[in-house]
Amino acid sequence: MVQKAKILLVDDRPENLLALEAILSALDQTLVRASSGEEALKALLTDDFAVILLDVQMPGMDGFETAAHIKRRERTRDIPIIFLTAINHGPHHTFRGYAAGAVDYISKPFDPWVLRAKVSVFVDLYMKNVQLREQASLLRLQLDGRRSGEDGDRGTEPSGLLAELSARLAAVEEQAEALSKHLDESPDTAAVATAAHLERKLTGLRRALDALEPGNDGRSASLPSQN
Repeated sequence: MVQKAKILLVDDRPENLLALEAILSALDQTLVRASSGEEALKALLTDDFAVILLDVQMPGMDGFETAAHIKRRERTRDIPIIFLTAINHGPHHTFRGYAAGAVDYISKPFDPWVLRAKVSVFVDLYMKNVQLREQASLLRLQLDGRRSGEDGDRGTEPSGLLAELSARLAAVEEQAEALSKHLDESPDTAAVATAAHLERKLTGLRRALDALEPGNDGRSASLPSQN
């Protein structure tokens, strides 16, 4: 079963949440509602999200304050935030949104196609990172098994697992390359930077996997950071 990404929708008005769900339903991902900043922070304590759509104007804790809390938490600081606002107070207001950690700032009424396309990019990046973490976990198991064999505990080289890992990693590399080409002419610098970071981690994982090939010293392999 293919894992679905979770998208957090934060708005104090039910009709706005309903509209967002209608726009994003075509992405076939898991949409999670939050009617306040406090409710959003609670949801972020237990679930992982690909992207957050955050309304700026909310009673109590507004979008800026909510974003500040999100960025202060180690668990959530890297989740992309797209601010949605019904008002436009000029460049200073927009700058405040980016300063709070937003990757994008969209004024209502927005183009549904544009919003869906932007969210889709961050969902794709999130799914590639999930795949990368899975490959890294399998690679660690493979590396531990090889080291145990070198120490005399197990002498059998699990070549089948190594070949499977290489094939699965190749599939992720191909998808990441296609995504990067798609973003080459994109004005969304945050998405481009995230894609580049993903490709660097894939390169590190490929080097570690290559180091496990027969004739290479597996002890010299280092796994890429998952941050």
